[in-house]
Amino acid sequence: MKKRALLIGINNYQAINGLQGCINDVTNVRDILKTFFDFTNNDIRVLTDERATKANILFRLEKMVSEAKPGDLLIFQFSGHGSQLLDRENDELKDHMDELICPYDMNWDDGFITDDMLGNILSKLKKGVRMEIILDSCHSGTGTRDIYPAMVACTMASRLIKNRWVSPPVDIESRYQGDEDKLKPKKAFRTDQRIILNHVLWAGCRDNQTSADAEIGGYYNGAFSYYFCKHIRDNKGNIARNNLCTMVKNSLKFNEFDQVPQLECESGLKAMNVFSV
Repeated sequence: MKKRALLIGINNYQAINGLQGCINDVTNVRDILKTFFDFTNNDIRVLTDERATKANILFRLEKMVSEAKPGDLLIFQFSGHGSQLLDRENDELKDHMDELICPYDMNWDDGFITDDMLGNILSKLKKGVRMEIILDSCHSGTGTRDIYPAMVACTMASRLIKNRWVSPPVDIESRYQGDEDKLKPKKAFRTDQRIILNHVLWAGCRDNQTSADAEIGGYYNGAFSYYFCKHIRDNKGNIARNNLCTMVKNSLKFNEFDQVPQLECESGLKAMNVFSV
């Protein structure tokens, strides 16, 4: 069995506002992979800031997926800005929105990575390959397209926080204004039509929420990534996914973060330990 990880964190963007905690997220996740899950330096690829372009991210992710064999464990982490666009392919049956992550060279013509793009790459995973995905960005719930959570209101705690959210410019939003009815599906969504997940998705928030880039203990981190790593360390890597999700959710709530983390995977995997194959 081989283990491979691709960790991406972007603080300094080429043309949009920057963040402060994303590279700390990468070093935090890298540390727990090496300390508790027997990853080596050679098993882990890191892309940060100007190296984390759309082309580099997609190339590295596609390469990791294509080379994986049954029994392998893959980890993909992204910490950075996220956003949404109105769906034009009529496949987002709940909110009619495509979730997206923002690479270093983010632009609103074609400089983003959508949930559809990630879904297409993940569809090529060979049977028996386990992939675990960590998205600490705004609107990261359903970031790989496979679950439809309920809509709730969201406010941010009053502290030193930046939202990991990028608003589409007026000209982009104007393309779709008044077209909302055309985006509605022709038939009602049925639960028996759901896609079966072939991976595990950890999302820092629901798809209608923002994720916090927050000062915690004197350092900036993604709030989700901070507590995700903290509880793995506290349990020395031996913790079931559903228990970890509950602990992270409780820590965020206790510390007055309104985001609600998501664990999206087949039900049988929830009771298994995190990063287990």
